[in-house]
Amino acid sequence: MICCPFFQEMSINCSLWQENKLSVKHFAFAKFSEVPGECFLLFTLILLMFLVSVTGNALITLAICTSPVLHTPMYFFLANLSLLEIGYTCSVIPKMLQNLVSEVRGISREGCATQMFFFIFFGITECCLLAAMAFDRYMAICSPLHYSTRMSREVCAHLALVSWGMGCIVGLGQTNFIFSLNFCGPCEIDHFFCDLPPVLALACGDTSQNEAAIFVAVVLCISSPFLLIIYSYVRILVAVLLMPSPEGRHKALSTCSSHLLVVTLFFGSGSITYLRPKSSHLPGMDKLLALFYTAVTSMLNPIIYSLRNKEVKAALRKTLSLKKSLAINR
Repeated sequence: MICCPFFQEMSINCSLWQENKLSVKHFAFAKFSEVPGECFLLFTLILLMFLVSVTGNALITLAICTSPVLHTPMYFFLANLSLLEIGYTCSVIPKMLQNLVSEVRGISREGCATQMFFFIFFGITECCLLAAMAFDRYMAICSPLHYSTRMSREVCAHLALVSWGMGCIVGLGQTNFIFSLNFCGPCEIDHFFCDLPPVLALACGDTSQNEAAIFVAVVLCISSPFLLIIYSYVRILVAVLLMPSPEGRHKALSTCSSHLLVVTLFFGSGSITYLRPKSSHLPGMDKLLALFYTAVTSMLNPIIYSLRNKEVKAALRKTLSLKKSLAINR
């Protein structure tokens, strides 16, 4: 059996035989740069973004869980969003950091499938969860008298479970569908993680059904939540414009601004990546966009929600002061 030597340039053209049929068992990720200094600089930058993202999202989750004032539907969804952002970045960034400083840039077929599943799982869950958050803001502004009953704990829990469940179902389906194919080589993925289009590009034979399945999943699980968000905010805007008080309009819009900014960052980069024609895909641009929605947006989310929200800032200060006092007492 021939093995892919990832530390050699020959790995680009290698292929493996398994059970008398051509099938790659390992993959290698493309190099970011041939210049060591650029790789080190990129490693440092991505590591800092990763640490800020994980720390910020963990602190927001902890603050929401420990502060009774934040035990409301809006912050319940925000805690879920912060948790999945941690999982989202952890499914991609650690392997990317390893590839930047190591000559062995390989991943097994099983490891690639696992990474792809978690990437799709967390990504689709975030799309659905952002739609649930928009629905929560719609109910709070457009139907305030019925908000407490229509957005009860049970309803919020069901919306969160549907979001996580949808991510799991789509992740399992897409990953199984793609890795049921044979991969004949070359075994180099022209990306820094196991994303769907670059992995599918390495498959043997006709992949039109897989491409159609990806397009359907994108339309149902990315475009549909985005349209629901647009509809919710159109109704919110109409309701806000009808408010007689300028203070009321400002307060209503301020509760939506952070969510709108996160939606724009996440759906904007994701839509450009997955909805534009295949012929217009450029590897360099795809990598830049993927880096943006895997590292940059996850880092910005806790900053956006903490800087623009007085209640979250107060809860974070209380949480940090409590941790500091506990550390001193020890």
